[in-house]
This record gives sequence, C-alpha cells and structure tokens, in this order.
Amino acid sequence: MLELSDVDGFYGRSRALQSVSLSVREGQFLTVLGRNGVGKTTLLRTILGLMSRCAGSIRLDGAEINHLPTHSRARAGLGYVPQGRGILPNFTVRENLLLGTFAAEKPARTIPDHIFELFPILREFLGRRGGNLSGGQQQQLAIARALLSEPKILLLDEPTEGIQPNIVEQIEDVLIDLNRKHGIAVILVEQNIKFARRASHRFAILNRGSVAMSDDIGALSDEVIQSHLVV
Repeated sequence: MLELSDVDGFYGRSRALQSVSLSVREGQFLTVLGRNGVGKTTLLRTILGLMSRCAGSIRLDGAEINHLPTHSRARAGLGYVPQGRGILPNFTVRENLLLGTFAAEKPARTIPDHIFELFPILREFLGRRGGNLSGGQQQQLAIARALLSEPKILLLDEPTEGIQPNIVEQIEDVLIDLNRKHGIAVILVEQNIKFARRASHRFAILNRGSVAMSDDIGALSDEVIQSHLVV
C-alpha cells in the first residue's frame, strides 16, 4: 500500500533522513522504534510532505505521491496524529473534529456515530474548548479528528506519551481495533516496547536517519532491544 524507496528528508540543507526504504502492506501495523533524535518524527513528516525537501520515491497504492502537497496526500489516504496532538485550543471539540472531515475525499458536515463509539467522552465534551481537555482527552480528540479524514493509513507520533495510564490502555485498544477489525493500516512511532509487541505485525528501527533493522515483530528480541534501543 505504501512504499518508500531511497527516501531522503531535508531540513533546509541538512539531510535528516537518509536512503530510507520501507513498505507497509494493506491492513498492516508497523511500529517505528529508535532512540531520541534518530529521525522517527522526521520519517512521518517526510511521508506527509512536511519537510523542506524530499528526494526518492513515496508510492501510495502504486501512485507516486512525493510531488504532491500535504493536503493532497491527506486526500489520497494519509491520516496524521502529530506529537503534541496539534489540537486547536480555542476551537471546540466539535470544531476540531469537523476540521478532520475537510481532509476526506468527500468532506462531511456531520460527525458519524462510530467516532463516539470509539471515544464516548468526546460526545459529552462537544461544546468544550480543546484547550480545556486533559492530555488524554486531547489525544483521543486528535485520533478521532484524523479518522474523520477516512484514511487508508494512520500515522501516529508517540500517541501514548505523557498520558495517564488508564487512557493509554484505551488508546492502545482502539488502535489495535482500528487495524484488526477495520483494516486501517498503521505506522506508529512509539517508545513502548510492550505495546509494539502486542500491536504490531512488523517493526523498523531507525538510527541516525537510516533504517538499522526491519523485520516481523517476532524478531524484536531482548537482544535487539538492548543493542538498538537501550540508552
């Protein structure tokens, strides 16, 4: 479904992502791991066209998208939940959600019920400003907003970071459910090894902007973690 071939991502003249080749099949769950500062967020930003410049090939459903602006990539089927959530604090929950529909191929003016089945708390807080939600509630809102773009692939940048434990478990369960039951492919940047092992079909480890290792999740052994991830 999504294939990166020899992709470089640049911040100005600095090459932050180097010759990255990765693929995600339809309905697959890929977790991207690595120490801090190795290029995990940069990888997602490069896929979405948010870098200063990008070289190489990025293909979605066989079509080259590397020349497309970010909004066109969203319309093509990429949903994004950024690190820090990206909620508009002065917009209500309803307004934040409706923003997500504008990235869908056919924008809607209503919020479908299945969003509130996934995140019931959002129905209660539709009139509340996004900035007045807790961190966990904001993360649920950010994921729901991305889902309203009707993505084929959902890209998430550390969605459980700084979230209270009871909400973390709920978010993890929702992501697995979206993948297993609804067939949405997932690219997850995450530090939680336990969650990665539970949710993923495959993993990739980045180091200094390059892919150090990529394999089925069963190969994510304690030895691999010690070698590539322990600081």
